[in-house]
Amino acid sequence: MKIRYRGEGRRIVMGRFIIKYLLLCVYLFLIYSSLFFSESSPLSPSCKLRRRFNLNGMHKAGDVILGGLFEVHYSFIFPELTFTSEPHQPNCQGFDTPGFRHAMTMAFAVDEINKNTNLLPNVTLGYILYDNCATLGIGFSAALSLASGQEEQFLLQENCLGNPPVVGIVGDPISTLSIAISSVLGLFKLPIVSYFATCSCLSDRQRFPSFFRTIPSDAFQVVKQNVTGLQWIASEAWTLVDGLHTPAFMPYLGGTLGIAIHRGKIPGLRDFLLRINPHQQQNNSYENSMEKQFWEYTFHCRSSPPPAGWVEAGGALCTGQEDLENVETEFLNVSELGPEYNIYKAVYALAYALDDMLQCEPGRGPFSGHSCASLQRLEPWQLMYYLEKVNFTTPFGDQVSFDENGDALPIYDVMNWLWLPDGRTEVQSVGVVKKSAYNGEELTLDEDKIFWNFDSKQPPRSVCSEGCPPGTRMARKRGQPVCCFDCIPCSEGMISNETDSMECISCPEDFWSSPQHDHCVPKKTEFLSYHEPLGICLTTASLLGTLICAAVLVIFTYHRSTPMVRANNSELSFLLLVSLKLCFLCSLLFIGRPRLWTCQLRHAAFGISFVLCVSCILVKTMVVLAVFKASKPGGGTSLKWFGAMQQRGTVMFLTFIQAAICTAWLVSSSPAPHKNTQYHNDKIVYECVVGSTVGFAVLLGYIGLLAILSFLLAFLARNLPDNFNEAKLITFSMLIFCAVWVAFVPAYVNSPGKYADAVEVFAILASSFGLLVALFGPKCYIILMRPERNTKKAIMGRGTKL
Repeated sequence: MKIRYRGEGRRIVMGRFIIKYLLLCVYLFLIYSSLFFSESSPLSPSCKLRRRFNLNGMHKAGDVILGGLFEVHYSFIFPELTFTSEPHQPNCQGFDTPGFRHAMTMAFAVDEINKNTNLLPNVTLGYILYDNCATLGIGFSAALSLASGQEEQFLLQENCLGNPPVVGIVGDPISTLSIAISSVLGLFKLPIVSYFATCSCLSDRQRFPSFFRTIPSDAFQVVKQNVTGLQWIASEAWTLVDGLHTPAFMPYLGGTLGIAIHRGKIPGLRDFLLRINPHQQQNNSYENSMEKQFWEYTFHCRSSPPPAGWVEAGGALCTGQEDLENVETEFLNVSELGPEYNIYKAVYALAYALDDMLQCEPGRGPFSGHSCASLQRLEPWQLMYYLEKVNFTTPFGDQVSFDENGDALPIYDVMNWLWLPDGRTEVQSVGVVKKSAYNGEELTLDEDKIFWNFDSKQPPRSVCSEGCPPGTRMARKRGQPVCCFDCIPCSEGMISNETDSMECISCPEDFWSSPQHDHCVPKKTEFLSYHEPLGICLTTASLLGTLICAAVLVIFTYHRSTPMVRANNSELSFLLLVSLKLCFLCSLLFIGRPRLWTCQLRHAAFGISFVLCVSCILVKTMVVLAVFKASKPGGGTSLKWFGAMQQRGTVMFLTFIQAAICTAWLVSSSPAPHKNTQYHNDKIVYECVVGSTVGFAVLLGYIGLLAILSFLLAFLARNLPDNFNEAKLITFSMLIFCAVWVAFVPAYVNSPGKYADAVEVFAILASSFGLLVALFGPKCYIILMRPERNTKKAIMGRGTKL
């Protein structure tokens, strides 16, 4: 059984690694130095290095070149070092089809970007892809070949004439190689975006300043969720080890929950892979082309002549007519891609960084003197600035950005090791765990798909505490294992709608927790309603007062020619009855759910109706005094100031002042409906806020001023002869009116919500009934019950007796 390891901690044996690494650096330094200090040559350093190292690769020309390091072979043979002749380079062996697919995914992503008119318009991306052979020495050699173009231009063709330098590298997939390569290339600030190196040590920005990755760090693999019971929790490395997914291990590892590299689909990749045919492509002049090696490996043929160092070639000559669709190969399996998806994101991250760089406006750039970078004089550290700020979303909905350590936002597939009834095994995805820049960590599981390797086939149960039902949260017991916890009921206004919730969540503003605290329910609403007993009583009283006013108005209209009606200023009496009717009706505006129009109209209608009423009473009182004064010798001239026109004008003028006050109030700070949650946490009290307290106070104050003035004048006229005894009724009615509204102020201030409206409606009705009964009750009694007293002789006779 052959087991291959790719991820973290699978290649590091620190002692031997450090020694080999130092020796290798010295060796490569000597080679690299010899190339630059040797006699002049028309070839660039990159060409010299590539020829010296005998590297496998492939290329595509472009305005901007991206480098790539991939594991296309998984083993190598070191030549015997006799030093009696020039040493040969290691030979790569064991063609790795998935590794080659990784390289072709980068080629596909570059090709897709070049076709995209919205990303890097008028700029063509090219690439240089090298095989690291899963070996530190070869991977380091390939990295130096890519980096050597930073000082001089180079080309991939055999003549190696001028070509743009490499501005960023995708790779290396192996953490040990990434550590070595980033340590050296970081000195040049050349961006390196790995798609598979997960060692958390690479997050050290001091050691690896130019390292980025689109795969999460191992630091995120520890899935920090509460999974109880005896259950294997695996890292992503377990999923990659094929030998563990066998029936022999399933009695022990079945039901394991682990994480794997997030997989995605890349539309168009399979069609791109099917177009590979090194015999039909003229732009790939590498002697050791990875495409040729793939073709020979897949179809068991050989090129003519065989490439140097290629020991696995054999069989007939390759014709180029071979068809990939007619051969069984995992190369074309692109149904669920993990590393390939990370490569895809890495290429796009570099492309978006380049695109942002080219969008820079001269004079507003981020560099010294507010300058911008350009393709002609691009420095690697300038691209680093934009790469650190990359933030985009892939067509599949995944957000790509880098934190301050160059790590991508972690996202893993949650995998479950399933034992099928027929004895086969399968690793299936049962959820996703990811960390968002905005929402924190999120774990999504499809619990119905999870296979639990227990006799009961049910999830493991806690050995210390039972699960917490909805409506409670888990609280760990201090000093005890994590499976020991108490279930704390959620507080008022908070809920938990799942079992074993770690936290209770608050309900939205207009909702409250249910009695079980397992879901949110709309808050109860409270306002003075027509359907509750209090609202029904006040509505009935208002309508009753309106009907009584209408009845009195009918009585006075029917008996308008009788002395009783005519002697009491019939025009003002009719106007007073109409105003009282409006006072009764305006109380209805205080009942029902507050709306904007009712809030604005209720106080205006109330204020104007009562001023109209009190103005009529005030003018009637003034008329009584004027008539009495006119009855004395020499006082007849006073009546000319209280004719019908003057009476109506006075009433209208006094009412107009109140209308002006209401208009100014509504325009400056209008009353409005308000949802009040301060009175009760579980209720929403709908009320009308007055807007301007000053406006409301002026409205009430003006009514009170007229009422007090009417009361004082009527009080002075109370002892006039019986012909004018209406002053007694006015005095009594104003006394009731003032008493009601003086008691209203403290009651209104201390009544919350709907009870404030009820107090105001009660005050309106009480004062209205007081005026109606006090002013018109005795008159209606005489008109209806004592008609013999409703004569001119009777009225005049009563006056002569005094």
